[in-house]
Order: sequence, then structure tokens, then C-alpha cells
Amino acid sequence: MTMLFSVNIKLSARTLTGTLSGQNRGAADWGWQGLIAHGCHSLVLIIDPNTSQTIQVLERHRANVVKVKWARENYHHNIGSPYSLRLASADTTGKIIVWDVATGAARCEIQEYTKPIQDMEWLWNQDASRDLLLAVHPPNYIVLWNADTGTKLWKKSYAENILSFSFDPFEISNLALLTSEGIVFISDFSPSKPPSSSGKKVYISSPHSSPAHTKPAATGAKKALNKVKILITNEKPNAESVTLNDCLQLSYLPSKRNHMLLLYPREILILDLEVNQTVGIVAIERTGAPFLQVIPCRQRDALFCLHENGCITLRIRRSNSSSLALPIEEQDPDQPAQELAYDLRCQCDAIRVTKTVRPFNMVCCAVNENSAALIVSDGRVMLWELKSNLLGPKPYYSYSSSTASPLYCPASFCGIPLSTQQKKLPDLSLDNMIGQSIAVDEELPRAPNQQEVQLKFLLTGLLSGLPLPPFVIRMCPPLTTKNIKSYQPLLAVGTSNGSVLIYHLTSGLLHKELSIHSCEVRGIEWASLASFLSFATSTPNNLGLVRNELQLVDLPTGRSVAFRGERSNDEPPIEMIKISHLKQFLVVVFRDKPLELWDIRTCTLLREMAKNFPAVTALEWSPSHNLKSLRRKQLAVREAMARQTVASDTEANNVESPMISLLQEAESKAELGHNISAREHFIFTDNDGQTFHLTVEGNVVKDGVRIPPDGDMGSITCIAWKGEMLVLGDVDGNVNFWDVKARLSRGIPTHRGWVKKIRFGPGKGNMKLLMMFNDGVEIWDTKEVQMVSSMRTGRNVSYKVLDIDWCSSDKVVLASDDGCIRVLEIAMKSASYRIDEQELTDPIWCPYLLLPRSCLALKAFLLHQPWNGQYSLDIMQIRYSENKEIKFLMQEQLNSISNDIQHLLIDPEFQLLQRCLLVARLFGDESELLFWTVAAHYLYRFSKRKDLVALNGIQESQASPLDICYDVLCESSYFQKSQIERVNLQEAKRTTYDHTRKCADQLLLLGQTDRAVQLLLETSAENPSYYCDSLKACLVTTITSSGPSQSTIKLVATNMIANGKLAEGVQLLCLIDKAADACRYLQTYGEWNRAAWLAKVRLNTEECAEVLKRWVDHLCSPQVNQKSKAILVLLSLGCFSKVAEMLHSMRYFDRAALFLETCLKYGVIESNENTEKFYNAVYADYARYLKMLNLKEGAMLFAMKAGDTGAELLKELHQSKEEKSTS
Repeated sequence: MTMLFSVNIKLSARTLTGTLSGQNRGAADWGWQGLIAHGCHSLVLIIDPNTSQTIQVLERHRANVVKVKWARENYHHNIGSPYSLRLASADTTGKIIVWDVATGAARCEIQEYTKPIQDMEWLWNQDASRDLLLAVHPPNYIVLWNADTGTKLWKKSYAENILSFSFDPFEISNLALLTSEGIVFISDFSPSKPPSSSGKKVYISSPHSSPAHTKPAATGAKKALNKVKILITNEKPNAESVTLNDCLQLSYLPSKRNHMLLLYPREILILDLEVNQTVGIVAIERTGAPFLQVIPCRQRDALFCLHENGCITLRIRRSNSSSLALPIEEQDPDQPAQELAYDLRCQCDAIRVTKTVRPFNMVCCAVNENSAALIVSDGRVMLWELKSNLLGPKPYYSYSSSTASPLYCPASFCGIPLSTQQKKLPDLSLDNMIGQSIAVDEELPRAPNQQEVQLKFLLTGLLSGLPLPPFVIRMCPPLTTKNIKSYQPLLAVGTSNGSVLIYHLTSGLLHKELSIHSCEVRGIEWASLASFLSFATSTPNNLGLVRNELQLVDLPTGRSVAFRGERSNDEPPIEMIKISHLKQFLVVVFRDKPLELWDIRTCTLLREMAKNFPAVTALEWSPSHNLKSLRRKQLAVREAMARQTVASDTEANNVESPMISLLQEAESKAELGHNISAREHFIFTDNDGQTFHLTVEGNVVKDGVRIPPDGDMGSITCIAWKGEMLVLGDVDGNVNFWDVKARLSRGIPTHRGWVKKIRFGPGKGNMKLLMMFNDGVEIWDTKEVQMVSSMRTGRNVSYKVLDIDWCSSDKVVLASDDGCIRVLEIAMKSASYRIDEQELTDPIWCPYLLLPRSCLALKAFLLHQPWNGQYSLDIMQIRYSENKEIKFLMQEQLNSISNDIQHLLIDPEFQLLQRCLLVARLFGDESELLFWTVAAHYLYRFSKRKDLVALNGIQESQASPLDICYDVLCESSYFQKSQIERVNLQEAKRTTYDHTRKCADQLLLLGQTDRAVQLLLETSAENPSYYCDSLKACLVTTITSSGPSQSTIKLVATNMIANGKLAEGVQLLCLIDKAADACRYLQTYGEWNRAAWLAKVRLNTEECAEVLKRWVDHLCSPQVNQKSKAILVLLSLGCFSKVAEMLHSMRYFDRAALFLETCLKYGVIESNENTEKFYNAVYADYARYLKMLNLKEGAMLFAMKAGDTGAELLKELHQSKEEKSTS
């Protein structure tokens, strides 16, 4: 008979994970790729946050994982360097593994020392190489690795123990190490060679040891903290004043240059590194929960903070205007007029913290910065999303009650200011939810359509793990031809808290959780596909007696019945339960009490054995029974009945014969489900090794034969029986194979000690046998009597196996003491798998899982909407010569994009520029996102200049400036204001002469001469610089623009610079408005960043552009090789055609063509005969690129745009089209 329907009971190898180890605390990361990775014992879990699914478990480490880090995506992606899921993980033995997450394979393994890795990070600048990984190997080495080949590039040791480090996100050569004594600043970090100096060391005096804290607490924590001015000193503080450095974390702020945060349990300190001074403090109320971790955002000056009670709070920097706007008498006298204040804007619910349940880690979405995940020690992962709520108009005065200034919704979306009708997605990312907090133009009227927003956290996903081990596991009865229609591969897991979890092994998801018992579950046996028996025993009293709980559970309803009724109090513990093959009978074996035999169908006790009944060490039901012969008899009776009935109909008098009535009675009984009771047998062994054979039929139990003990075997511990093969295992590791039919026996010593469990695999003729020992597992083939595979704790794996079972004929399931349950192939090798082989319940958006070529084709498909004038997300509609399977996978990806984003992608109003930005976000492409954000801003600005006449002033101001996290890429006016604000803040916080001098210097460079003079005159007479500063003050106030004085000062300045006093010379040149010369000198002496800074704050547009163009040439030089930064600088200068040329010369064909299209759309570059040739080359190259991706339709589109240059290509494409149509 052929089967007409197939059923998908494909069980893939997988790992169900549970609670975490204490060493996993720092091991979590949310990458640009959009996935979360975190360590669980020696495993690494990969989670998709959108669908809350575990999509991969990486298993290769032998020790606990202490760090995981996703690779950065800050490079141009093409076929040679595709989108791929690369992850580095490090463990307590110092091993680093770099993974290809999609296939579950290790790309390379790195091992240098044997101590736990303290910290590691991929280099964010990927222009030269995208494979560099910096790691801290204890106690004091930093090592730079090539994570693709596993080769060590260099290593460097430091004087103190290194705890962690942070890269400066603005300058690739800056790195800060947090050491056991303080901070070491490295300013000459380079991938090519180790830092030459040992860095600049500064000490942190802990805020708690400072005298300010000994004051009475009535003044409030904040005021006390404001007295703590100095935290960073170059001298080693004396022993009394310093407690051990209890700084938990150090991070550069990605939202503004040269700022750093230090995290302490009760406060966050914001340092300005130009003056090494605290400029802001976030303190916790006395009753508040202490901090555990903080993640600073890039898009806005905001902090995600994790507290010890598992609460995540979001604090956003208050714009300075609000504190300055208060009337003088309302201002707090102890609060300095200026301080970086961070207001608490929203918080999520705390968790219930217990001894075993504590928050471990928080990670934040790198691309959008608007969601955070909390990883809890019990294996839960909670996904919190930030949602914005638009508020209605309120009377203006109502704001004054709270110190927090209102947050406004930004006026632009995906880089372009919106008209009021246009659709937008407010919660796409943090910078689309709230406008800039640094409000520089206070005097400007507020844009009329700006709306105030409120933020809140929403729990959008929750993953939970297995509870704490130990477990018992039992797979449901196997798949057969009879149950194939209703079969589900369910695994029952009994836990130590008395509940039974049912897992569906196709998806790996929890199917049901049933709280059945009040104490630890000891065993589970299935009574059918939809019901099981489980037993639990309480802790023994002083007589060694317990309360036994034996429950029969109906799975669909969850109803459970106490199977043994009231008999279960104060008796010896149940050792095991065994259900017969036909699921008719149940044997319950006790420790010091004779066994009981029950009928499962009627829940009745058939027999309680006599007191002198032997103690049972092992027991098993025989697979043979007489059901078939009974069924044959029943069939014969039915046929006889049928014959009788026919005969009786022909009789006229219709006399009822007694024979028929008897038969009918028997038949009706059978119909009513009074099942015929088949005869079944079981065997058991006693302490002396004797084997007993018993038969059960109906409610009769008969004794059978006794077999004397085998001399070679010790005490028997377990028995398995299938077909004609009976297998016994003993305490010494001997296994005896009996062939019942041939009456042969064969003993084999495994030399592995006590045989704990043996189980035959399911399926007809499958004679594989799974054995469990104290130190691992073996699989044997009983036909050949030889071992197939073996696993040993300490040798192949680090965990200890607690329980075993088969889950299909070719897969086994193991429960282990690391809190995991693993489904493994028969070879029992590690359980990393390919993600695309997984049966995921919800499809996930992760283009990285596609083949490189189809991934890039998918990106092009999204960018070049509409196709044939039609906006559609159906890839089958277009000419795309790729095989069906790949197209199907791509279509699955497209379908899993969220509805909101799908609507945007097919919205004809949505411009190409916005589309580029959105697709960069969807793909988590850091370098594209950076490029298009800056490009969108300046294309919009420069295009507006062409037709400024039509616009009024208000709208110009509405296009908010580029955020300060873009630093020198911002508009000069905005940059200048932010720098003046920063100096004012530094000045408000100054405590020593050094700081005052630095502030004065900055003020002079910024052209704020009056304020600078005031500071110079503050120098006290005892100070050795008193005379010098006084003269400088006179000089600054008396500078005139007369020729002779100018030339003298210029001469003095150049001499100073020549004699190594660069900073002083530059200051003098700025005094006489020769800032352009000053910039040139700074560049000559290699101070490129300082020169760019000075140009932005002091020079007019043309002079500034000249300085920055020289910087661009420097950045493009082969020894610097930071072309991506150079391109951004050119964008900010509006040199768009130069950008297009550079992109094309770097072979970024896709980006060059798209950029050219947007530039022409905005009319910022001319199209004429000279440029025509270049444009055609760009389009032709892009057409070739699309042809290589098999996107013929896109290739034709751009070949047509390429004019003569694309003609040849167009001919080829048409030919291939015709060939296809003829074939």
C-alpha cells in the first residue's frame, strides 16, 4: 500500500537551553545585523528580537562563555565582501572562536593564554581590513588579532591589570583602558603596530571616598555630588582617600566627541576629556536601585541604564535652555548654572529578584537605538521597545512645573523634512522619535507643526528557558503508520519544582507547562499520545518514608488524576514505573515494599505482591503478547455471527438460538470498549541476579519460569527488550545480550561502570541501543553487537548527562547538568546547525541568511522600485534569472518585513534618497547608513539654495541641523554654538589653575576674547604664570589691526611654532585673525583634527573648505587610508561630483549610481557634455553589476541610461532575452 500523504515530522538537531552561569554575565551583544547573541554556559544563543525566537545555538566552547561580540558592518558590501553573520565569542580558558553563524561553523579559533578574556571588540574603522579584533588577555596584555585567519598582529603589555577598554568612536587612534588603579589613555593605537608609548595614566579617586560624602545627607545626594569637582588626577592618590576602584564601566560617548562616562553603582559621571573634568552627574535617589550597566546612545545624547532590580531606564540630556530659562530666584543656589543634566524619560517594569534570579545584561539595538533586551540569569530574555506618544497642544506655562524640557517630534523623516500630509513611521529609530536635545537657536520661533512626544517602554517579546536541573525526560510514543495523522513529536520534561514541561520538538517551542506535583518529578511514562503518568516523591522523613505522588495527566485538557488515590502518604519511595507495550498495565516498583500491578484503563489495582516477594532491581515488559490471535478469534466470531443471522432470516418461525445471543453479548461488550484483555509478560531481576518471568491476563497474574543468575554479571540495574533481543546491564558496566529465540547469550564489558539506563530505538527492525553511564552515553548496534558512537564527560563534552531517550529512529535526546536538553544525531556530535535547515514557527527578516548574490539582488530590488511602473514586493513579477528555490527564499524574506515598512517601500511619495536610508537600516549596513544620512542632509540643504526665493525663513530653520554626533561634518554655525556651549560648561566646572588656563585657551581660539581676559586676570600672584598671564591679558585687550603690530605678532607666532610651541603660536595667529594660517601650521605638524576644528569655528565658508579639502587629501593618502571619512567630509562641503568620482574609483558601483541619480534629482550637479561621459561610465558599471546579480531587468534600465557606453551591454541583454523566449 502506498502512502498518499506525507507528514512533516522532521526533527532537526537542536538545543533547548536553561539558566545561565554566573560567568555568562558580560556575554551579550546586539549587532548591526539585527540579532542578539548571548552566552549560556558554554553555548552561544542567537536570538531574533523581532519574532522572539532562538534561531541558532553555537556549541564548540568547552568552558563558560564570557564575551560575545558581533562584527561591525562599517564597510561597503559586495560579492567579495558580502553581508555575513560573523560573531566572536570568548570563554574562561582564553579561547576565542569566530563563527559563521548562518552555518554554525567556526571560521577560526584563537588561543593565546589560558585565562578568561576580559574584554574584546572589533575595530569600527573597516577601511583597511574588516577582520580586526582587539582582545584583553589577563592580566595585562592587549592583543590585536586577524579574526579571519586567526593570526596575531601584535601584542602589548601594560603595568596594571586591565579590566576593560573602550574605543573612541570619533578617532580610530584613541583607546582608553580601565585598569585596576585608574584609566590609561592610548592615543597612538594603530592596526599596523603596537602602541609605542605606555599611554597616559590618570587615577580616579572614587566619588564615595571624597569628604563631601561625610556631610549629613539632608542636603540630598545631588548637592553633595556637586561638591565633588575633581575626580581625575595625574598623581596617585594617597591610600586613605581611595577605596578600591569600584568603577563598573567606562565608555566613550558616541553622541559627542571627547566625552566619556564612568559608571558607579550609585552614579554616572560624564567627563569632558579636554579638561579631564566631571561636567555632569546622574545620581540615584537614596531609595533607588543601583546601576548595573549603561549604554550611551549615538543618535541622541541619551543613556539606557540597567538597574539591579532589572528595571531599564532611559535618560535623555536636558537642553540647556530650560535650566537657563528659570527665573534667578527659582534656580537652585547649590546647583551650578550649567551642568549636563540627564532627565529620566521612561522606565520599564522591574523583575522579581531572588537569590537565583538576577538581571545579567542589557543590550540595545545598534541600528535604531529604540529597543533594549534584558537578559536574566534564569535564561529569560525580555525585549522592550520604545514607543512614542504624540501629545495634544497644551498651554505653554504648564511646562514650568517640571524641570524636564518637553521632547519634540523631529520635523524630518529619513533625512527629508516632511510636509504635513506625508506618511512617516515615528518609531523607526530614536532620532525619528525625538528631536535634538541640544537647542541652540532658542530665539527662533518654534516650528508650528512640531508636536510634543512622550516615550514609554512596551514589552514586545519574551523568551524563557528551562528551569534549573535536574530533569527527567521522556519522549512520547513513536510515530507509526496508524498514528501518522495525529502525531506530534512531544517531549515531556519533569523538573525539580514539580512541573512537567511539554516541548514540541519540530519547533523547539514550549507546547504546555503543567504544574502537577509539589516536589521533584522522578519519572514520566506516556500512556498514549495524549496522556502520561508522572511520579514525584517528597523528601524522606526520619523513618525514611515519603509522600508518593503518581498522577495520570490528560494532555489536551491538562486534567490530572491522583492515580493511586489516598494510598500515597508515609510509605517507601517509588523507584520506577513501567507501562506495558499495549498500554494496558502499569507496574509500580518501591524501594522497600513489594511491587503493585495496576490496570491503566480502569485505574484499578490488580495485585499487590506478598510481603515475601523479592526486591526488584530492574524490570521490563515483554514486547510479545497475544493480541493478534485474540483479534483473529474475534474476527472468526463475527463471521460466524454474520452467517447465523443470514440463516435465521430464512427460517419462517425466526427462533432465537442461544448461541447467537451469547455471541451478540460478547460483541456488544467489545463495542462498548470493554476491550479484550490481551496477555502480556514482564521480567524482573532481584538482588541476587535471579530473573523472574510473570504473565498478566485480565486480572490474573501467573508466575512463570525463574532463570538462575549469570555468573559473569554483577547486580542487574536495567533491562531493555525488543523483538527477540533482551539486554541487561549491571553495576560494573557489563552488558549481556540475550537472543531469546536462538537461546544464545553474550556478555560484553564496557568498562564504564554502572549502567544507569538502556533504551532501544523506535521503529520496526531498528535494533540500536542507547546506554547511559555515570560519565556519558554510548549507542550500540545489537544486531552486530558493536558500538556505534560514544560520548564521555570531560573528554568530548564538559557537561554531565542526567537522562536519555530516543526522540526518533535517528535522533537521541539528552538532558544535562548545564541545564540544557540536546537533540543529537546518532553520532552525538555538537549540535550547531544551519539556520536555513531550522523549522522556524515565524519567518524572520535577516537578509544575511541568503546567499551573497541573492542578498545583494534583494537589496537592489528594494531600492529600484517601481519595476515596470509598478510598486510591488513580489520578486516573481520581474525578470530575474535565478532558480525557483532561491527566489522563494527571497520572497519569504520580503514577506517577513513589517507591514509599516512594506507600506513605505511601495509608497510612490517615498523618494529614492529616503529609500536608500531605509534599506540601509533594514540591512543593518553601518557604512551606508552613515553615508546616506550625511548625503540626505547636505543634498537637501544645497538643493534648497537653488530656489531659496520660494521659501520663507521659518522653513529653512525647520530642516534641523545635522546632529552633533557627526562632529565636524555639522554646519559651521551649529558646530560653533555647540563648542561655545561646551566651553561655558567647562568654565562653570573649573577648579584648578590648569583647567582655567585650558578654558582661556579655548575661548581665545573661539574668538571670545572678553571672557578669556577675565579668566587670565584670575591668576593669583603666587602662581609662577601670574606675570605671563597678566601680559597676555593686556595683549589680548590691546590688539589693534595696525600693520606693524600684526606683522610683529605674526613673526613671534611663527618663531614659537618653529621652536615647538605650536599651541601658543596658533593662539597668537587667531588673535590677529590669521586663523587660516594657524590651520595650515596645525596641518603641517600633523594636528589634522585640531585644524579641522579650528576651521569650523573660526573661518568663513571658502577658507574652511580649503582647509578641509587638504584634510581630505590627507585622509585619502595610502598610509592613512580613511577614504570613507574623506567622502563624508566632501559631502559636508557640497563637493558632490567629487564624491561620485571617488565612489566610482573605489568600485562602489551601486552607491555611485544611486548617489548620481539623487544628485541629478536635487539639481545639485549639472548634466552637460563634459560630465556625460563620466555619468555613462557610472551607469554602465552599475548595469554590469546588476547583470552579475542576474537582475537583468535592472541591468537593462541602467544600460539604457548609460547611452553609448551601455549600448554593447544592452545588445547582450536583449540577445539573452530572445534566446530565453525562443527556448
